[in-house]
Amino acid sequence: ESSRNVLRTFVYFWGTKLQCSGNILRIRVKNSMLVTWSTANKTESVVEYGLWGGKLFSHTAEGDASVFIDGGPENRTMYVHRVTLTDLTPAASYVYHCGSDAGWSDIFYFTSLNESVSFSPRFALFGDMGNENPQSLSRLQKETQMGMYDVILQNEKFMRQIQSIAAYTPYMTCPGNHEWAYNFSHYRSRFSMPGHTENLWYSWNIGPAHIISFSTEVYFYLEYGLDLLFRQYDWLQADLQEANRPENRAQRPWIITMGHRPMYCSNDDGDDCTHFQSYVRLGRNDTKPIAPGLEDLFYQYGVDLELWAHEHTYERLWPVYDYKVFNGSSEEPYVNPKAPVHIITGSAGCREKHDGFIPKPRDWSAFRSTDYGYTRMRLINGTHLYLEQVSDDQYGKVIDQMMLVKEKHGGHAWR
Repeated sequence: ESSRNVLRTFVYFWGTKLQCSGNILRIRVKNSMLVTWSTANKTESVVEYGLWGGKLFSHTAEGDASVFIDGGPENRTMYVHRVTLTDLTPAASYVYHCGSDAGWSDIFYFTSLNESVSFSPRFALFGDMGNENPQSLSRLQKETQMGMYDVILQNEKFMRQIQSIAAYTPYMTCPGNHEWAYNFSHYRSRFSMPGHTENLWYSWNIGPAHIISFSTEVYFYLEYGLDLLFRQYDWLQADLQEANRPENRAQRPWIITMGHRPMYCSNDDGDDCTHFQSYVRLGRNDTKPIAPGLEDLFYQYGVDLELWAHEHTYERLWPVYDYKVFNGSSEEPYVNPKAPVHIITGSAGCREKHDGFIPKPRDWSAFRSTDYGYTRMRLINGTHLYLEQVSDDQYGKVIDQMMLVKEKHGGHAWR
């Protein structure tokens, strides 16, 4: 990597709220965008930008850089730059480049966040896309640069290859098992999610939704300590309580979670989600104190949709709680369901190829596919959410779709 080449540019929304360990902190950076990139040598942190169609680079913003030393045998040093662009016009298009006089990136563009609660954002969702065999990457690159998405939600990450997506559209992540090395140091140091939790858990608002990202890995890498598991659980509880305050739930009725390892799946690989006693779902009773699971917490606070990856397949579940199906009705299962809906979308493509399914689906499994692909989602309004699965194997064909309708939100909606 040359100091004259600015690499790996990522753009992120700043979130609007953070609840941490029961203490509620409000971070409200409206009309802002955070740009993150890395260089091999120490340079200044500068972004030049301007409105699309206006004077090129009419504005300049400066930030700072932190030093990151890789935990591997080479102890490779890099500088992670972060610059916040403020006072942006909502829903306006901007062009920008980042770097310094030592070298500039290519020119990229983005659209600033529409702050309205009536905004109907479009998402691309995917997980487990790796450096090797990133099957869905080229289609996602094209669709992103065509402006099809307002936000990308990725479950796990890799760096240089995603620039063609992440430099154009806000890119929100959550950690997975492939980030485990050196206590998740790359993920904690090189991304810039909202809040001050080293990107491990955070929440943010967009349109009619409150979206929560969290780490399932705290249930598995106990060698890094139990503290993270309990801190995250306390934070999740406080965040969900705040999101469910009547005035907040009225404004952002949808609550959507994103975590890596699912609670449920009908795969045949023996992963946590294949067991009734799933750690993520029910917690761990082999720790002191006993570690609480997440299914009851999410059910109690009326989480509407739970997004997962890890399994290298796609699976849509019927509304489910405690291994029981709670469809809205036999004719319209996703209209006013009585339990959260789970989507597993981990088939974007990686070196480990596909996972398999058990021959007979579980009662709560509605649709499943081993095709490589990714998921599109649109929050239409406060009552309607549309989701569809794209098969890259079938050249972009939509192979599954769901309209989730919720006329009531919150834990009381299950009754």
